[in-house]
Order: sequence, then C-alpha cells, then structure tokens
Amino acid sequence: MSRRSLLLGLAVGAGAALAGCGVPAAYVQPGDRARRDESGRDKTLDFANWPLYIDTDDEDAAKRPTLDAFTERTGISVHYTEEINDNDEFFGKISPALMNHQETGRDLIVVSDWMAARFTRLGWVQEMDRARQPNVAKYLDPQLRSPAFDEGRRHSVPWQSGITGIAYNRGKLGREIKSTGDLWADDLRGRVTLLSGLDESFALLMQGNGVDVTRWKEDDFHAMCEQVEKLVRKRHIRRFTGNDYIKDLSTGDVLACQAYSGDVIQLQADNPDIEFVVPEEGAELWAESLMIPNLARHKRNAEALIDHYYDPEVAAELAAWVNYVCPVPAARDVLADSDDEELAALAEDPLIFPDDAMRERLAISRDITSTERSPFAKRWNAIVGL
Repeated sequence: MSRRSLLLGLAVGAGAALAGCGVPAAYVQPGDRARRDESGRDKTLDFANWPLYIDTDDEDAAKRPTLDAFTERTGISVHYTEEINDNDEFFGKISPALMNHQETGRDLIVVSDWMAARFTRLGWVQEMDRARQPNVAKYLDPQLRSPAFDEGRRHSVPWQSGITGIAYNRGKLGREIKSTGDLWADDLRGRVTLLSGLDESFALLMQGNGVDVTRWKEDDFHAMCEQVEKLVRKRHIRRFTGNDYIKDLSTGDVLACQAYSGDVIQLQADNPDIEFVVPEEGAELWAESLMIPNLARHKRNAEALIDHYYDPEVAAELAAWVNYVCPVPAARDVLADSDDEELAALAEDPLIFPDDAMRERLAISRDITSTERSPFAKRWNAIVGL
C-alpha cells in the first residue's frame, strides 16, 4: 500500500472516532507533553518511518549510509523501523498511548501532512527547539516553512515533499495535457483514473476549478464532488486507484491519471513517453513530516537527527535515492557539482528541485478539519465506491 494511500473507510477509523466523540478529552495540554529527556546519558533514538524511504547501501540493503554517518558523527545509535504502512493504521497503533498520556516507544515518526495536522490539533507532538537545529532554520524550503496546520513549523519538519499532479502517456495520447480540464476531453473517456483517497485527491481537482486551495470552502468541496459524480455517471473515469495507477499507466490501460511526482520519475526511466504535468491552474505541494511524539525519551537526540538530514550534503544523498521533492533546495548545488553524471542530472530534474515557474503553480492545501472530515469522507467514499 502506498505511503499516500488511506485505509478504506476514512470516516470510521480511529481518527474519525476521536473527531466525532471526544477530541477535547483527547487533547494534551502543552505542559503535559514532555518528560525528562534521557538523551544526555542514553545515546540512542527510536525512529519509525515508511518502507523504502531512506537510502540503502548498494551491496548491503541493511546498511543506511546517511544514518550510519549520523551515528559515526554523534555517537547516537538509531533503532530504525519501517513500520508505517498507512497513516490511519499507524494512528490506530499509537493513539491509545498518546490519548492516555503514555509514551509510544518512539522518538521520531514520519506522517503525511494531513495526519500531521491531526496530531498537532490533538496536542500529541512536542514543539522542537530550533536553537538545536541550525540547518533546519537555514535550509528548509521557504515554500514549506509555514503550513496552515503548523504555522512556523514548530511541531513538524518535512522529511520529503512531493507534488500531486497529472501523469500521462504522450506517445499514446498524441497530444499534450496542460490543465486538469484536459482530462475531461472526449478522447480520454474511460482512460482516466483518479486517486481514491480523499486527502490525496481533492486539492488538485479543486485547483482545476480555479479554487485557491489554501482557503477553500465547503461549497468548493461539494462543487468538486458534483463534477466527479457526473464524470463517473458518464463512465469517463475508468476507476479510482491507490498506487496501482502505476501499472495502469505502464500497460496503457489508462492514458492519463492523477499521480505523484516521485512515482513518475521511476516510470520515466522505463518509458520516456510518460510525462508529469503541473497543470496551469496549479497542483498540490505536500510533505511527509518528522514529528516528535509526546513523552519521547530522547527528544534532543531526535532534534539532532532531524538537523543532520538538513545538512545539504546529507539531503542530497537522500534525495538521490528516494527521488521525491527535496525539502532542502541547497542540496541541488551539491548534486550539480557531482562528478557522477547521473547524480548531476538529478539537480536539473524539476520533480526533485522545482524551478521558479513550477513553484508559482504549487500550493499547500488547507487541511480538512475534524468537523468536516466525517461528512466529507462519507460523500467522497460513496462516489469512489469505498
């Protein structure tokens, strides 16, 4: 399952239950989020991440060069687990501890920005000490510095970023796609897919209708749903997908689809006819962010590791492996100066380092609030067939 995919039934999971019956009770006051930090005497750190989301050694997949470099430099050993396969599933795993003011056993986690918004609203993550993170303060991408759910990025720091846009097979389609509206042309009837997850899909579709997604309204959501409902009735939309759109696009079963920038880089390596488009009306810029849960035992160690990954040299090494939008623009110069031609070429890839023209069309969407989530998910899931 994709990192960006939701479990079926968004509105009936653990998060929705909290939203519907007791967010105030689950909320943790700022003064109750920290415990005595053991970082000084215990040089360890527990880091939970998604699968395949960190660099590995070409000859030994168990080795992670950027993590090993951190341990060598600081003496802090990292217990790294790839245990996050879905945002809601992970939320369900650690929420009982957090709502009961207990430690989770993890010092650092990575969740998608819509889930990061939920953790922040509930008061389940700690504010970071930027004085201990000079690289973050200096090198964090300005466009990612202050999302609506965490103004000033006090509780979160992007691990990697990405773009939700449009991928299409130009060779088979025989024309360009420049806007979201181009997906609804007659020659694409039955050959288009959209993402099934509400949080993954709605922003791009609203942008196609000219909505400023940083401040969208309820009416904008329902107008988008009505549009998609009509397209479903016409059988214009082939189906709604998770990351299996990759297979559909590769085989030619679909000619155009909603897609993530990082996936398309991999597709293009096998098929140069596959193109990724940031539509003229705009596309969503998202992030998956590092957060320190309440009562983490090694907060200072976690802050140090985050800052390690904001060293441009380290960020460049990670970006070259994961191929998502790098949240450290200065890493581009590191790759550009590489003697390795393939690495140097990555510096020119706008899907890893968006240029100014592309950035003007990118926006971080306002999150779906806790009161909106249940009715919105119910309507969207009815359209998608979940």
